[in-house]
Amino acid sequence: MSNLKYCLLSLCLVLTNTAFANNAANSLDFTLHKLGNNDDGPTILVIGGIQGDEPGGFTAASLLVTDYQISKGNIWVVPNLNFKSIIERSRGVHGDMNRKFLRLNKTDPEYAAVEKIKAIILDKKVDLILNLHDGSGFYNPVYIDKEHNPKRWGQSVIIDQESIDAPRYGDLAGFATRICEQANKNIRYDMTHYHTKNTKTRDGDVEMEKTLTYFAIRNNKPAFGIEASKNFQTHTRALYHLFVVEAVLQEVGIEFERNFKMTLKDIKQRIDNNIKLAMFDNKIYLDMAQARNKLNYIPMKKDEAVRFSASNPLIAIIGDKKSYKVRYGNRSVTQLHPQYFEYDDSLSSLKLWVDGELKEVALGTVVNVKNQFKIEPMENYRVNIIGFSRRGVKNESGIIVKRKHIANRYSVDRQSRKYRIELYQDKKYCGMVLVNFVKSSGVDFASTGDSG
Repeated sequence: MSNLKYCLLSLCLVLTNTAFANNAANSLDFTLHKLGNNDDGPTILVIGGIQGDEPGGFTAASLLVTDYQISKGNIWVVPNLNFKSIIERSRGVHGDMNRKFLRLNKTDPEYAAVEKIKAIILDKKVDLILNLHDGSGFYNPVYIDKEHNPKRWGQSVIIDQESIDAPRYGDLAGFATRICEQANKNIRYDMTHYHTKNTKTRDGDVEMEKTLTYFAIRNNKPAFGIEASKNFQTHTRALYHLFVVEAVLQEVGIEFERNFKMTLKDIKQRIDNNIKLAMFDNKIYLDMAQARNKLNYIPMKKDEAVRFSASNPLIAIIGDKKSYKVRYGNRSVTQLHPQYFEYDDSLSSLKLWVDGELKEVALGTVVNVKNQFKIEPMENYRVNIIGFSRRGVKNESGIIVKRKHIANRYSVDRQSRKYRIELYQDKKYCGMVLVNFVKSSGVDFASTGDSG
């Protein structure tokens, strides 16, 4: 396979393998991702982010989308149900969405979203629903202390009643007990084990009868709330959520593979580094793990709204033509300050000498460099290496460039390893390649950051 074809394939896998569509900036509609295409297995619906201040749930759901492959059965995932509230770190910018499933006025700003998720829940293909939450403390059926008692919610599987008359999985209590037992096999400490919590909603719990799971129950759809404790950091909550979700998959016979090990280190690394963004059909490509707080002179397309694809369904772009904030769930990634150009589509790749080896590299990709690179000159095209300058040189092709030659402050990342190579024809922007300086082993210098 040629280097060009390999680069194109890699970018396609990064940005589209999870069925992400191009999104417009400021669009915060929730997304549905269907994993698996198997008529012979069950389908479970996993929902995250109904309350925007519970990052463990929506982070775990997003990992299902980006890192799980299904070989038997099906998983439908809505990782960002209340996306606006996720972005704004709010339980609910228009009130608690999880209290809007019994009755809701058509004038409510979230009416359309609630109706849309109701229709997905009621889809005849959906056999079971999991709603991922983060809850206070540690639920325990007996009082132990102020953090471990029946009034807490964390580390529990929530059922609304003992059973329902459903074709599959109607024994809610028995099902919940089994998945708790299975998940707890992976949890070392007894005090953080999962327990089943029955809210007995139809016995008069006026708050729980308004919830998403009880809407499903009233329509004879097995549904469970999964709660990870808010006492943990986000990556720890995500790990516990995935222990329970995988227990459900095992119980219903869904077969899967994932791209990481079920350890805190691996999950944290995956969360912190899966932040890749392409705009305007890959004319701009940014790997924003450890991104600087502000990136200047981003060559946006003149007279066109921002269109983007991302490696993660929790990534959003918010702003206007003066600046754009990139958000990753409830975290701020960076702020993009644009410079506007007309675009030119005549160039799809460049020839790049990387550590003495000539490669053809597709625009809109990242290239790992150990020591140095040099761009082959192209007639009628100008190369601009952001942060590199040499007196009297306007076209920076044909020059051997090492990391020490580029000013640190122009890097995309705080580790000063990733730099933009931009190409122009006359005054029109053609595209870019991202250069990533790595250790001789090929492993990125950059360390992982905190999850939030």
